[in-house]
Amino acid sequence: MSVIMDPSTREKPVALVKNNIVYEQPLNERMRIFLRLESLTYEAAHNLHRRSAWDSRATLHSVLDISAIVSRADLKTEVIKELERQAANLSRLEDKPGIDHRRLAGILDQLDILTDRLHSITGPVGQEVRENDFLKSVMQRSAVPGGTCHFDLPAYHLWLQQPAEHRIRDLERWLGAFEPLTLSIALILRLVRDSTDARAATAIDGFYQQTLDTSVPYQMIRTFVPAEFPYFAEISGGKHRFTVRFMRQNLNERAVQVAENIDFELACCVV
Repeated sequence: MSVIMDPSTREKPVALVKNNIVYEQPLNERMRIFLRLESLTYEAAHNLHRRSAWDSRATLHSVLDISAIVSRADLKTEVIKELERQAANLSRLEDKPGIDHRRLAGILDQLDILTDRLHSITGPVGQEVRENDFLKSVMQRSAVPGGTCHFDLPAYHLWLQQPAEHRIRDLERWLGAFEPLTLSIALILRLVRDSTDARAATAIDGFYQQTLDTSVPYQMIRTFVPAEFPYFAEISGGKHRFTVRFMRQNLNERAVQVAENIDFELACCVV
């Protein structure tokens, strides 16, 4: 895993073009959930300390989306298993040459700390958020387009008019209920992304396909496309193979596959 290789012995990866747009495709349901939660956590953090009522509204709706995803499955158990699996995999590298042992020890410590934090939580993560009557009322009305308007939820309207400090304090508390889980997922995704260096690839007439070794636990496909290119990477795949199509989008028409060879960078992440 490149994240814990000693820089002096690590094989140099293909140089990536600056200002890439990264397109990622999860290869299993666990990675899909993790990536969605990561995105929502970034959304919430972006607006959390902004002071307008609209920023607080955006943050709260991100918190409610996080709560909805976490409530659909026993994610705490799933994440604990993944942390323990990562720790077991990394522990086997301790005696291998070319390993940055200080970095490896630091990652193992983080894995242990996060595992202990999750074990210490009684019941599902974020239960206090889901049991909050005020938040339940906002979540129920959120299913209706425009349903959180001021005349639908006067209590919510009152909360939004409170001083910014009060709203931010409440939002920090609600978002903090998920912190052990979101921090764990952030570390897992970092290890997955850093597990493989990107390499050069070419999509012939805008199309690239690769067969995967089913004995290898691939987690995610990542493509790196220069930001100035006027097309996007559309990735699809499963445990047997994946494809990348480069598409040109006219916002007034359906996207079409480009008819030229495209050089890009590719990483098939496995841990």
